[in-house]
Formats: sequence, structure tokens, C-alpha cells
Amino acid sequence: MGLLNIDDNNFKKEVLESKLPVMVDFWAPWCAPCKAISGVIEELAKEYEKRLLVAKVNIDQSSKVATDYGIMSIPTVMFFKKGSIVGQVVGVASKSDFKKKIESSL
Repeated sequence: MGLLNIDDNNFKKEVLESKLPVMVDFWAPWCAPCKAISGVIEELAKEYEKRLLVAKVNIDQSSKVATDYGIMSIPTVMFFKKGSIVGQVVGVASKSDFKKKIESSL
């Protein structure tokens, strides 16, 4: 499945209505820390394929979703299960930090 690009139009369907838990990376192309964690996000998408949906939201193109979820700083990674937020990481974090959040949301 890999990474899903999510926007204002499909956030509800792909994230809130997902049968799988979802990890959402809120990012922007100009954000250096976002680029720093993008490789880790891609690795996690492969490692947790079929157990976790990994999505990316470009806040420059999807400002409504970013505003709705109070994204004030990027990168922000949110974890959703059955439509509710079950975890969040703001800023750069290690792969093991992300894995702990993922495991607790599965």
C-alpha cells in the first residue's frame, strides 16, 4: 500500500473511516525537519503494511485539515484509531519513538 497522500477532500474517508489504525504525517515541502523524518516514515509504512495505514498531509495544500487538528508546528505525526486521535509526536523523533506510538495504537 505504501504512503497515501491525503488532502482536505479525502481525509474523512481515508483516515477517520479507515478500518486500520492510521499514522498521519503533517508536513510541508519547505520544512527541513519534515524531510529529515520522511525516510523513517517510508520505512515504517513498509514495515507495518497491512496493519497500519501511513498517510501524509501537505499542510500548504490542505490547510483545513491542519487547522481542524490544531497543527501549529511541523512535522507533527498523529495516530488515529477508529476515527479518534490516540497519539501524537511533534517534531523530529527516532524510529523507535515512532514504533512505540504505532505499537500502542495497533
